[in-house]
Amino acid sequence: MYKIRTLNNISDEGLALLNKDTYSFATVDEEADAMIVRSFKMHDMNLPEKVKIVARAGAGVNNIPVEKYAEQGVVVCNTPGANANAVKELVVLGLLLSSRKVIQGIKWVHGVNTEEVDVSKAVEKEKSKFAGQELTGKKLGVIGLGAIGVKVANIAISLGMEVYGYDPFVSIESAWGLSSEVKRILNIDEIMTECDYITLHVPLIEQTKNLMSAEKFALSKNGIRLLNFARDGLVNIEDLKQSIKDGKILCYITDFPENDLVNMENVIAIPHLGASTHESEENCAKMAVSQTKEYLENGNIINSVNYPNCYMGLCQSYARIAIHHKNVPNMVGQISSILAKENLNISDMLNKSKGNYAYTLIDVDSEVSEQLINDLMAIQEVIRVRIIKGDK
Repeated sequence: MYKIRTLNNISDEGLALLNKDTYSFATVDEEADAMIVRSFKMHDMNLPEKVKIVARAGAGVNNIPVEKYAEQGVVVCNTPGANANAVKELVVLGLLLSSRKVIQGIKWVHGVNTEEVDVSKAVEKEKSKFAGQELTGKKLGVIGLGAIGVKVANIAISLGMEVYGYDPFVSIESAWGLSSEVKRILNIDEIMTECDYITLHVPLIEQTKNLMSAEKFALSKNGIRLLNFARDGLVNIEDLKQSIKDGKILCYITDFPENDLVNMENVIAIPHLGASTHESEENCAKMAVSQTKEYLENGNIINSVNYPNCYMGLCQSYARIAIHHKNVPNMVGQISSILAKENLNISDMLNKSKGNYAYTLIDVDSEVSEQLINDLMAIQEVIRVRIIKGDK
């Protein structure tokens, strides 16, 4: 019986995938085999030694100490693409709100004193103040062509926009899904100089911190619209404020409010609603639970951010040995030698690496002794060893 602990409210549709004969939910005082989390801050949390996997029901993992958990042999996985449609739809709304002064117009209507003014007549006099522009024919730069960026680029094409896409690391899967009408751009500078609208869809890592700064804004046309539904930290706020004052940025739409942006003219701050739909939360929960089950039951790693993805299908051998270790030479040789000494026949084997860490799955046709586990753990760079029983 595996114990699962949820650190946030997780969609019931996702949790329903956990078979009651195999899984139960751990209380705060019980040690769990897996954690399923959304926004809970885990950096200061004392993670129980028994935990084997942390599944983030969402894309960002800033709330999880990913490297620390890798050192402990704990897999951290996320759910890329599960909320892509929800975010895409909000980006479309952002494009419209940045173009048409709908919010400003609504605020004006709500501020009319109906005891003194005939609203229907006043509208005809005042509506010219809220004139905007259409999206059709305008140039949109999409920075980051992952699951969300591709959807945004494709729907912008259907809206009649001319779309430029930038992503030096675009995956084959994303490339297949991208409209052939999207113009592939090789550097961000060209997007800054050419586009009327720019939307960000990249993760926040050291290389993308302050991606949008004074240097980039200086290259842009006057009056661009900038959208950030990816992560705070991608835009240098002080440089943004100055660029708004200078007329470089006509409107900034963000899903990440900050104190300096609240009530600032030409800024529309949305309270992080990108993935806040029932469908998105359900999709994220289902994916997180499915990945947790695959790892616990079969040792397969899917969508990990700290260990390599590794898939060997259903565990149908007598046993499957899962080994977390450092990505250094001769690890497979040392592991194989120990199995040979125990006269264990390897029926299938897979070794994958990611950065400083590697993962080896081995199917064997007979019982695995406690001594073998101890011998494997005695290898200097081995972090964790787990035995998964097969169907036989």
